[in-house]
Amino acid sequence: MIYHLLLFHVHPFWLQLLYFVSISVVGFLILKSLPMTTSSLMDLDLIFTSVSATTVSSMVAVEMETFSNSQLLLLTLLMLLGGEVFTSMLGLHFTCIKQSKKQSSLELSPTTMDDDHPSTAQNQMEQGGLKSQLPYDRAALTRLLLLVVLGYHVVVHLAGYTLVLVYLSVVSGARAVLSGKGISMYTFSIFTVVSTFANCGFVPTNEGMISFRTFPGLLLLVMPHVLLGNTLFPVFLKLAIWALQRVTKRPELGELRRIRSPCDGDSVAYDHLLTFRHTWFLALTVAVFLLVQLVLFCAMEWGSQGLHGLTAGQKVVAALFMSVNSRHAGEMVVDLSTVSPAVVVLYVMMMYLPPYTAFLPLKESAKQKGSESDQKSRIIWQKLLMSPLACLAIFIVVICITERRQIADDPLNFSVLNIIVEVSSAYGNVGFSTGYSCGRQLRPDGSCRDAWVGFSGKWSREGKLVLMSIMFYGRLKKFSMHGGQAWKIA
Repeated sequence: MIYHLLLFHVHPFWLQLLYFVSISVVGFLILKSLPMTTSSLMDLDLIFTSVSATTVSSMVAVEMETFSNSQLLLLTLLMLLGGEVFTSMLGLHFTCIKQSKKQSSLELSPTTMDDDHPSTAQNQMEQGGLKSQLPYDRAALTRLLLLVVLGYHVVVHLAGYTLVLVYLSVVSGARAVLSGKGISMYTFSIFTVVSTFANCGFVPTNEGMISFRTFPGLLLLVMPHVLLGNTLFPVFLKLAIWALQRVTKRPELGELRRIRSPCDGDSVAYDHLLTFRHTWFLALTVAVFLLVQLVLFCAMEWGSQGLHGLTAGQKVVAALFMSVNSRHAGEMVVDLSTVSPAVVVLYVMMMYLPPYTAFLPLKESAKQKGSESDQKSRIIWQKLLMSPLACLAIFIVVICITERRQIADDPLNFSVLNIIVEVSSAYGNVGFSTGYSCGRQLRPDGSCRDAWVGFSGKWSREGKLVLMSIMFYGRLKKFSMHGGQAWKIA
């Protein structure tokens, strides 16, 4: 009864919020019960880490090497469950159940036409003729798409894990980095691949991928997973469906390729299965964004301290790695606090953009689903919502209030730019952070110790709680992208 109520009568926003909160709480409880390599941590830092992993935000409040091997494997599971591709598979599963139930109810409904109620008869004719209009059953198409996405998910992870493991086995220098830290290369491989594909950005080492900046081969193996699991997922999903159709000759796959609109009655409703034109404009937009970031980063940082000691080839790979990760993954090979402000501001803009931001010269039309009352309530709800930019501004103001004392006492670390970067990173579920440096303190504190944690790791309890709410808001931002329509700037 509860399952039926949640599935058919609760808005998807509340379902997903319940899903992420539940997994975060359970993850925190298990994380707390597992043994740690050092002394126990504060409960707030543990729940912060659990929320960060579940929402694939990778905001670091404690050093990653503090966690034991079992805790790292738990974080791997949390990132897997919170990844966009995995949660979209759950959505496809529930959609398939709804479609099957709707189809069964239509087959069991009476087909007798009532001459006194022509509108009712017309509706029955339309419902009864829907199946004949569609070449294939919609529930079957949804089930097929679910299998395709599941296969895509499994193949990418297995291939990535194998390639990273082989690289670590062959390249002794990279393997020595892990050996010196007491990290199993098997744990590192599965943790990094899952984290990168989910676009979380957690890495088992304290320094993150900075430890491997002199190993461009590893960076090039990890980098594609950022695109495969997020910004270019629709592109590679389309290619996977095309390849499967060529191999299997199944006409149902061709029906999936001929999608016209997610809201169209002749297609499967799946947010990541875009039209052909939209898919390739998305690929073009991602390529342009990467090129702009790469050019600016190389122009501003080529001779900087962050790339000191690297060869020209290693610098190019490092610059490309930073550019790929700035959208949503958040893995870094350069300390962000040493990067020029121009590049940091560009990264803030990239973190704000949704994953499927694309330049579309012509707007695609789509049929509205649902009854007139549903559309009216949806429009009212969208008008009441504030725009994401307005919400970000409010969150930044709140953080400035909670951290006002540290802003006054430690203005170099707690600068407004650093706060904007941290809030934008949490909203975009990226994980970029400028960190905290004891050397930037105007009033040196003898007890201060530099640690490989994010800037938010030094925030107050209230600030961390606000940032956790931002991570949840950012993970569910697709429900508020059309907010703020009631505001008119004259």
